[in-house]
Amino acid sequence: MPMKNFFIIIFIIFLISINVWYFSKGKNDEMVWGVTFSAMHARDLGLDVGVVFTTILDEWKFRHLRLIAQWDELEKEKGKFDFSQMDYLMNEAAKRQAKVILAIGQKTPRWPECNIPDWSKELSDADYDIALQNYLKMVVSRYAHHSALEIWQVENEPFLGFGEKCRAMTTDKLQTEILLVKNLDNIHPILITDSGELSTWRKTLKAGDLFGTTAYRVVWNKYFGYFKYDWLPAGYYTLRANLFGKDLSQVQIVELQAEPWVPDQRIAEDNIAEQFKSMDLDRLKSNIEFARNTGFGRSYFWGAEWWYWLKIHNQNEISNFLKTLPID
Repeated sequence: MPMKNFFIIIFIIFLISINVWYFSKGKNDEMVWGVTFSAMHARDLGLDVGVVFTTILDEWKFRHLRLIAQWDELEKEKGKFDFSQMDYLMNEAAKRQAKVILAIGQKTPRWPECNIPDWSKELSDADYDIALQNYLKMVVSRYAHHSALEIWQVENEPFLGFGEKCRAMTTDKLQTEILLVKNLDNIHPILITDSGELSTWRKTLKAGDLFGTTAYRVVWNKYFGYFKYDWLPAGYYTLRANLFGKDLSQVQIVELQAEPWVPDQRIAEDNIAEQFKSMDLDRLKSNIEFARNTGFGRSYFWGAEWWYWLKIHNQNEISNFLKTLPID
C-alpha cells in the first residue's frame, strides 16, 4: 500500500475515533425505560398472555410500552377482524396511564418478522397492497383516539433483509403507508426503526417524525458462534444521529437487548446455562449503561417475556433487579 493511502486511512480512523469519543459524552442518567411486549412470543414460551402483561405493568411498573398489532393475528380470515386481544392490551395499559407505541405493517417485531396472514401470500402484488392498506386503515381508525396510544410505528426495520421475506419495500411504499396513517390520524407522531448494527440509517432516520434503533450486544450465528459488539461504542449511535441531523430527543432505542440469543432459538429449562452465555444480570446492567451513554431519551427493553419465563423457573435475579430500576 502506498504511504499516502496508508496515512489517509490512519487520518480517517483518527477522525472517526475523535467523533465517537466526543459524541459518547452525552450520558443520560434520566433515561426513560420502556418494554416491548409480544403476545405471540409469550404464547410461544407457553405463557399466559394476560399474566405476563399484568406482571410487566403491576410488578415491574413499566409505563412505556411497545405493542404489536400483528396483521396475521388481527385478520386470520380475509375481511374478518378480531381485535379482542389488542383491545385488552390497550385497555389494560390505559387503566394504568401507560403510553403505547403501536407497531403496524407487514413487517413487525418478533420472528419471523414478516407477520402476514397465510391467505395474503397468494395475492397478486396489487391485491396484496390493497389488503395491507385495508388492515392499516382498520387498526389506525380503531386506536387513533385511544387514551393509551402515544406513537405509531410504521413497519419494523422496513429495509432490513432479516427473517422471512415480505413483499419488497421501497421508499415510495413506506411513504405511502406513512401518509395513509397521517391522513387518518394527524395527532400522533410516526416512528420508523432500523438496525443499530447492520444499517447506516440513511433511508430511515428522517422518514418519520421519530426514529428508533436496535441495540444488540451479544448475538449468535452459524459462522462465528457468539459475537459481541462490545467494541462498538455508544457514541457510534449518537454520531449517526448527529450526522443525519436528527435531534437526540427524537431518537430512542426500541430494542435494547435484554434476552439471550441462543443457537437454535430454543428457550427451554434444560438450556438455561446456554441462555446465560448471551444474557444474564451482569450483561443486562452493561446494556443499560450502554443505552444511557447514547444520550437518547428512551430505551425499550427486548425480552420481557423471557424475564417472566425465568421467574416461573425460579431464576429471579433479573425480575428482582427490575423492581429496583427507576422506570421514569
